[in-house]
Amino acid sequence: MAGLPDIAEWLQDANEALNISLVSPSKSGLKTLATFHPKFTYPIFGDDEKIFGYKDLKVQLRYRANDMRPHLRLTYSKKFKPVGEHEPTDVVEILEEGGHLPKVAFVKGSDFDNSSQQLGDNWAPPGTLHDTFQGPDGQYEIWKGSLLDPAVKQLNSRIQILVPLFIEGGSYIGYDPESDTSELDLSDADRWTFFFLYRKQASVDDPEKSSYTFVGYATVYRFFYFRPPPTPPTSPAENWELPTGDLDFSQLPCRTRLSQFIILPPFQGKGSGARLYNAVFKYYHDHPQTHEFTVENPNEAFDDLRDNCDLAFLRAMPEFRDLRLNLKATIPKSGPLPPLITGAENIEKIRLQAKIAPRQFSRVLEMHLMSQLPLSVRPSMSLDDDVPSPTAADKHKEKLWQLIVKQRLYRHNKEVLSQIDLSERIEKLSETLGSVELEYARLLAAHDRAMKHSNPSNGKRKLDESLAEAASSKKARVEDA
Repeated sequence: MAGLPDIAEWLQDANEALNISLVSPSKSGLKTLATFHPKFTYPIFGDDEKIFGYKDLKVQLRYRANDMRPHLRLTYSKKFKPVGEHEPTDVVEILEEGGHLPKVAFVKGSDFDNSSQQLGDNWAPPGTLHDTFQGPDGQYEIWKGSLLDPAVKQLNSRIQILVPLFIEGGSYIGYDPESDTSELDLSDADRWTFFFLYRKQASVDDPEKSSYTFVGYATVYRFFYFRPPPTPPTSPAENWELPTGDLDFSQLPCRTRLSQFIILPPFQGKGSGARLYNAVFKYYHDHPQTHEFTVENPNEAFDDLRDNCDLAFLRAMPEFRDLRLNLKATIPKSGPLPPLITGAENIEKIRLQAKIAPRQFSRVLEMHLMSQLPLSVRPSMSLDDDVPSPTAADKHKEKLWQLIVKQRLYRHNKEVLSQIDLSERIEKLSETLGSVELEYARLLAAHDRAMKHSNPSNGKRKLDESLAEAASSKKARVEDA
C-alpha cells in the first residue's frame, strides 16, 4: 500500500504565489511595466496565507495600467490529486465567488490581450481632473469622482482587491461581515469620494500621444456632523412643518474621514503619497461643509506621512507658529497646573480653523513645541551630538513640555491608569513619555531634512523618501501607551 503524500510539500506561500503586474499595450504586444507581490493574503486564503495542492504555482493578476481591467491566470507544474478530505485550493472559485474580482477578470487571456490592443487613444481616468504636479518620473494627475458615477464604481470593483492585499484589516466598501452573501451594499454611494492618482507620460510608440498609469488612490467618507447650538432655537410657528423630499447630503455639515489610502509598491518612495494626502486634505479644508478631517485607523507608516504633512500645514498658519511654552508658568507641588502654553486660549480656535481632529492636533502641537526646546534638553535620535549642559531655564522648559505631553497621555488613558497605584501610574506615564520623545525626535529630524529639500520658489516641500509613502492607512494599533 502506497504511503500518503507529504501534505506540506503541496503548500505554497500565497503572498509569494500571487504576482500582480501592470501591463500596457505596445506595437509588439502587451508590455509589463511593473510586477510586485501583496503584503497580506489572509483575508482571502486564510490566516496561514497558504495555497494547497500545487507545485510551482503562479497566480498572475495582470492589470491594464490605465483603466485597471484585471485578468487572472494560474500556472503550475503539477496539481495534487484529491485524497479523502485533501483537495487542491480552488483559487479561481475563491476569488470569483468571494466577489474579490469582477467577472471580466476570468475571461480568456486572448480576450484580455485583444481588448487591450484595441483600447482607444482618447482614454481618460473617471471623474474630473482635480490637480496636477510634476514628479521625478513624469507628470502626475489626481482625478476626483463620486461612487455614484458608473465609471468610478466600475474602477472600484476592479481595484478593491488591493485593499485587503495591502491594508491590514482593510475591507471593501459596502461589505457587511454579518451578511451571508458577498454582495456589497452601496446604498450610501453618495457619501463616498475617490481620488485616483495617475502618472501621465508620452506614449512609447507615438510621442504625440499620452498614456496613463494607475499609481494609487484614496477614498473618503463623509458623516453627518452634529453640533448642538449654543442657545436653544426659537420655537417654530404653529404652521411649521418638516421639509419634504430628500435632503442633499452634500450641503449638510459633515465630518470627513479618509478611509483607504494606497500607493502601489512600484511608485512608493517618490513623494506621491504626500502629494495625494495634501491634495485630499486641502480639498476638504477648503470644503465649507467639512468641519473636521479624520483618518480611519492609520498604521505607523501612514502616521509618519500624516504627521509630517500636518506639521507643515499648521506651521504655515501664523496663529499656530505663535504658540510657545509659557516660561512664566510656575509648577505647583500640588493642585491644578497653570496654563503651560502662551496663547493656550486660542488653541481650540486654531484647531477648528485647521479642521484637524483633537488628538492629531495635540500630537503635532507637541512636536512643534518640542522643536523649540534648547539643544541641551531636546530629545534626539543622535548619540554623537555635542550637547551643551542644560541651565536651570533649560530644565524648566523641558519640564513644561513634559507636563503638556503627560496631560494628554493621562486624559487619553485615564480609565486604565485610574485602576493602578499612583507610583505605578507615574512610572507608566514616564515610560510612555520616553517613547513619545523618541518618536517625535525621529519625525522632526525627517521633517527638517524634508524642509532642506523644499523648493523656495513655491514653498512646497518634498518629504523625505523614507516617509513619503505609505501603502496603507488602516491598521489597529495601540494609542501611545
